[in-house]
Amino acid sequence: MAFLDIQHLEKTFGSLRVVKDFNLGIEKGEFVSFLGPSGCGKTTVLRMVAGFETQTSGTIRIDGRDVTDLPANRRKIGMVFQAYALFPNLTVADNIGFGLKVAGEGKAQIARRVSEMLELIGLPQLGERYPFQLSGGQQQRVALARALAPRPQVLLLDEPLSALDAKIRISLREEIRRIQQELGITTIFVTHDQEEALSISDRIVVMHQGIADQVGTPFEIYNRPATRFVAEFVGTLNLVDADVVEAESGRVRFGEVPVALNRPLSARAGERISLALRPEIVALGRAEGHDVVLSGRIAEVHFLGSVIRIRVAVGGQILSLDTFNQPDRPPPVVGAPVEVSVSGRDLLVLAA
Repeated sequence: MAFLDIQHLEKTFGSLRVVKDFNLGIEKGEFVSFLGPSGCGKTTVLRMVAGFETQTSGTIRIDGRDVTDLPANRRKIGMVFQAYALFPNLTVADNIGFGLKVAGEGKAQIARRVSEMLELIGLPQLGERYPFQLSGGQQQRVALARALAPRPQVLLLDEPLSALDAKIRISLREEIRRIQQELGITTIFVTHDQEEALSISDRIVVMHQGIADQVGTPFEIYNRPATRFVAEFVGTLNLVDADVVEAESGRVRFGEVPVALNRPLSARAGERISLALRPEIVALGRAEGHDVVLSGRIAEVHFLGSVIRIRVAVGGQILSLDTFNQPDRPPPVVGAPVEVSVSGRDLLVLAA
């Protein structure tokens, strides 16, 4: 059994099922992100694990202990919210030590643990300040330290970075990952930001309409999406239509161009399927190892700094591709005729 074991979890509000037969096992020390759009059920699952929301059905076990019907304060869980939720009338040190004080620990023990937490979050000199005297990033660090101070078995983070600016978010997500790995604490991180999930997770749960559409490593989620929703939600994606020529060998036709996928297809000859291509696997011109070559015209050029995104009109459809900026080589001009190429083995096949 996994360290955190969630089985057949469901939540219904009236006639609306917001979480549907959710199953997940998380190993001790694993960092798992729940990723999905607003309303997909990810925060509801987190709140049920925390004990803040009562499940309609299902079980939750932590280290073999059934906590399904236990109140939140008996589950040994630390929680960090999107809003920092610090006590404004308490100092940083008192905020961090609050849970320990409620648990009845002695003053010396609390002081020692608070000092450890301040060192862990890199704010050893700020214990006597109040929350209003801290930046947003510092307040979130204090909220993290407060959640970790009572030595919880599981750490839950509910979109903890969404209120911060982009640069602070990047540094703080790396800090959260460092602390999580240093402590070896089992962690669930809820986010709608795919870059956050891809960059710091051991595994990702992509949620859609109350179910887990796919569970896998960041590499698997990005490169081998199991459903059309995952393919479209995670990363930028080209979707183009193709007609099946021979299902057994995986031969299809994109416009007038034959494409060999070199794997059997579930669709039948004559049926239309969708092919998914990430922009980074499409090359401008004929690249080595690319067996599919398409002719088109430059439709748009977007300069994004280190990357240039080019949109090419091919056979009535648009393909986006990414190239690295090269200062001595200007990008192609709109309207110019071009060839683009891709390897058939890199094309994902999705149901139309």
